[in-house]
Amino acid sequence: MSIDVQAASRRKFLQFLAASPLLAASDLAAFANEAPNRLPDPMVWSPRSLDKLITSPKEALSVFDFEPVMAKNVPPAHFGFMATGTDDEETLRANREGFKKFVLRPRRLVDVSKPDTSFELFGHTYPSPVVLCPTSSHKTFHADGETAVANAARLGNHLMLLSNQTTTSVEDVTKARGAPIWFQLYATNNFDIASHHVRRAERAGCIAVAVTVDRSAARLTETQSRMTRLDTRQCDQCHDRSSIAANLARRSAFDGLDVSGMKSMLSSAINWDTIKRLRDVTKMKMVIKGIITWEDAEIARKNGIDAVIISNHGGRAEDGGPSTIESLPEIMAVAGDMPVLIDSGFRRGSDIVKALCMGARAVCVGRPYLWGLGAFGQPGVERVLELLRNEVRGQMQQMGAPSLKHLVPAMVRKA
Repeated sequence: MSIDVQAASRRKFLQFLAASPLLAASDLAAFANEAPNRLPDPMVWSPRSLDKLITSPKEALSVFDFEPVMAKNVPPAHFGFMATGTDDEETLRANREGFKKFVLRPRRLVDVSKPDTSFELFGHTYPSPVVLCPTSSHKTFHADGETAVANAARLGNHLMLLSNQTTTSVEDVTKARGAPIWFQLYATNNFDIASHHVRRAERAGCIAVAVTVDRSAARLTETQSRMTRLDTRQCDQCHDRSSIAANLARRSAFDGLDVSGMKSMLSSAINWDTIKRLRDVTKMKMVIKGIITWEDAEIARKNGIDAVIISNHGGRAEDGGPSTIESLPEIMAVAGDMPVLIDSGFRRGSDIVKALCMGARAVCVGRPYLWGLGAFGQPGVERVLELLRNEVRGQMQQMGAPSLKHLVPAMVRKA
């Protein structure tokens, strides 16, 4: 592709960002226009304009500083895949706005000089409650892909969940992480393929399988589709769109599998019997990812599920739903001793601490570390995780909580 064509494609991409309903409230609108006289109040998205991008991870003041750098580095179609929600993207927005519906109640005169941010789950202790969500196709954002993310997780000793749609094998990611990871599963409607994934993950050393249950129907990812139209590259060498089977054949998780009959990755037929059958083929812990109602959480507990992850797929599943932080209280009311994790929309230490106060065992983040990956590769992911660790630690100290167990429901209330 010529430099002129690349430049034209980039200009169209930036103009789209400026007009996008997803980013309209963001200073990303400054990509294609002059910087506004006043930043949005409160700032929800990135506070950087294109001519003020950070040039190294250490310059970042928050995770938001990485998003516009990624937008500059990554092709429009790939950025759109990361950024998109579904339909009107109301759920995507709700995930951020939901945190404003809860306020913290700090306690004073508590010795917090040695804060302990560690948590334990399934016999493993991690120094931070920040967990890496399963996000797919890391090599579309940086050549080092999941290996770079695993290396960063290893350096900070973070729990990592690997996507079923990984572009690096579960064996190689586990080796790079240097410790057991969790494997995320799209069960699809083919049980033989699902059980193959589970057995392979267990052989690779994974200690838990997180079955994703919030993708049962087709969706309209409008932002992704519109950004793809702006991408003038020839993509056939990387993406075979002739069929789902042809596309899956390029995915490492499907190596050696006969996917000729696969028509979809959706799990429209999955039910509690499917979960029971999966439990019969593995000794790994069974986690359900995608729960947002107390009714489903109660069924999970009664079925002996080892943990649940409250998730709406980062606003990428259905539209018009609540933020996950709003779903947390009703799920905690029925969870009993079943560990509850949560993801979708977490960007700040204060977001994470609110969830921990309300009972979440840990908080999973996705897009922020992808911003770091797309911006600077492994050093970017390392810095994103460092920023979140630092914010959580500082917020805990301000809350008067020497350890995670001291973050209690009385420390948060409805706004």
